[in-house]
Amino acid sequence: MEMRMRMILCLLVIISIIGCVHGDENESFRKRPTIVKTVKGTKMCVKDWECNKLSKFCCNLTITDYLDTDQFELLFTKRNSPVAHAVGFWDYGSFIRAAALYQPLGFGTTGGKKMQMKEIAAFFGHVGSKTSCGYGVATGGPLAYGLCYNKEMSPSQDYCDDYFKLTYPCTPGARYYGRGALPIYWNYNYGAIGEALKLNLLDHPEYIEQNATMAFQAAIWRWMNPMKKGQPSAHDAFVGNWKPTKNDTLSKRLPGFGTTMNILYGDGVCGQGDVDAMNNIVSHYMYYLDLMGVGREEAGPHEVLNCAEQKPFNPTAAPAAAS
Repeated sequence: MEMRMRMILCLLVIISIIGCVHGDENESFRKRPTIVKTVKGTKMCVKDWECNKLSKFCCNLTITDYLDTDQFELLFTKRNSPVAHAVGFWDYGSFIRAAALYQPLGFGTTGGKKMQMKEIAAFFGHVGSKTSCGYGVATGGPLAYGLCYNKEMSPSQDYCDDYFKLTYPCTPGARYYGRGALPIYWNYNYGAIGEALKLNLLDHPEYIEQNATMAFQAAIWRWMNPMKKGQPSAHDAFVGNWKPTKNDTLSKRLPGFGTTMNILYGDGVCGQGDVDAMNNIVSHYMYYLDLMGVGREEAGPHEVLNCAEQKPFNPTAAPAAAS
């Protein structure tokens, strides 16, 4: 009996050791250490799957360090409510997977923690306002209904522009109405974004309303890239990488949130005075700043926050690269 007890005890010890070893292996797999290298005097890092290209931005916090699932749910608390039109479509995982492609380029990883959080709040400010089904007396307030839509519900046209028939010809049967987190319109925009993302969106624009990761990727690509050469991206204008020219200053275009609206929407929103379309986007931005714990007081002064008096980079009289 004593011999049997000793054997059982030995077996339990062995099982315990094996369990510990495998537990450590699993833990190290989940939390791989940051790889740090110095390239031409600059500290560069690779941070596991979320920031997996050697970049100076990967040495900073990554988005999962300051935005988790619960916070995402708080930002978009009504997106799966009975009145929503994209129930079950948008989720935290899709956003993080999409963002992982752009974090090595500085999306949500530029500057210190406060700037990083402000950029994500700014990006969500645009996304929330463009996908909201909130209204004045909605339960929880109209700002709680971001990511309610993933497509235009009653498109009035196919958004096929024959001017681009040589570069981005419309596919028979395809309709290029608004889809996504920052809604994409027109064949030339689906074509250009599809090329950038290596997706055949010209033939299959419906991909954007079928896959939330693709939809977020397209929106972040739009945020990270300028409409035209020589102009800033919304990202660069927001985080301060962009240095305005004298003409920009005379046109009242300054680094900050207001200019991101100018870049993305032009005179559809900006240069129109104190209009509801502009104020709605600003309100969403400040709402997300509060919920992320940054505080709306960090939004900046009035002239930086809005674009009421800004001249558009790309007036509608001239063809723009995106709607």
